[in-house]
Amino acid sequence: MVENRRSRSRFEVLEVTGPSMVPTLLHGDRLLVRYGAPVRPGDVVVLRHPFQQDLLVVKRAAERRPGGWWVLGDNPYNETGDSTVYGAVPAELVLATAVLRFRPCAADQRSLRARVSWAASALRPLWADASASSRLRAR
Repeated sequence: MVENRRSRSRFEVLEVTGPSMVPTLLHGDRLLVRYGAPVRPGDVVVLRHPFQQDLLVVKRAAERRPGGWWVLGDNPYNETGDSTVYGAVPAELVLATAVLRFRPCAADQRSLRARVSWAASALRPLWADASASSRLRAR
């Protein structure tokens, strides 16, 4: 799940809640997402839940199938719901692709060394991961 942080625009920052995308994304991570970007297999995407359309979720687009995108969570031990539960997601419900993941800086990180260490580990681009897509399809 994600929570909106700003009004709709071409790019937006969203907050990740829940464990469905661990280890790629952790609870509390922030995502920079791009609305209207083309989706490729392996992309991390934001979509409207097919049965609860007021709920936004983050999943990995595993493959294009008849009827839409087959989306899966990266965490094989989490059962929060993905295409194994609700089937292919219609393309119009896939809203955005994630461009960048960043972790918020802890308030106790006051020293320069702590902040540099945070910056080196907290920012990570999220490119399409074709190997994750094929690995997830095998589940």
